[in-house]
Amino acid sequence: MDTMEMTKLVGAVCGSLLVFLLIGFAAESIFATESEEVAYLIETGDEGGGEDEAPAEEVDVAALVAEADPADGEGVFRKCAACHKVDGTDGVGPHLNGVVGREQAAVDGFNYSGALAGLGGVWEPAELYAFLEDPKAYAPGTSMSFAGLNRSEERADVIAYLQSLGN
Repeated sequence: MDTMEMTKLVGAVCGSLLVFLLIGFAAESIFATESEEVAYLIETGDEGGGEDEAPAEEVDVAALVAEADPADGEGVFRKCAACHKVDGTDGVGPHLNGVVGREQAAVDGFNYSGALAGLGGVWEPAELYAFLEDPKAYAPGTSMSFAGLNRSEERADVIAYLQSLGN
């Protein structure tokens, strides 16, 4: 096999890849849609929309936090420590020194997302509990990428840990 045959072979492979690439671009331009509208709706006959679901039970956050262990909360806080610090300096997220009882979005010099800056209010244990469960549901549009803490005991432990730090 001489160099001319090798050149032909490489050229054929590159040409084939170029044709597939062009076909892909053409298909994307033909089938691309800008609409979020559902093209076909399937009727299920269920008009209720979740009436059978049990209502969410009320949680006594104050009692949970009172029974929580700050030492366990310190261990759970390691999940938060990638972005938040408790030494008074800001990281990717604002510092959490004295966060319990502090105004929401009140750390000077930190650039909060519009979703958190527009909340207002105070970070009481109940608000922190709801926020730690699902930050994206508590403040839709937040830039915080944390998925939340599923277990209520973990949330209560973290709140107790943050309370133990004080200001």
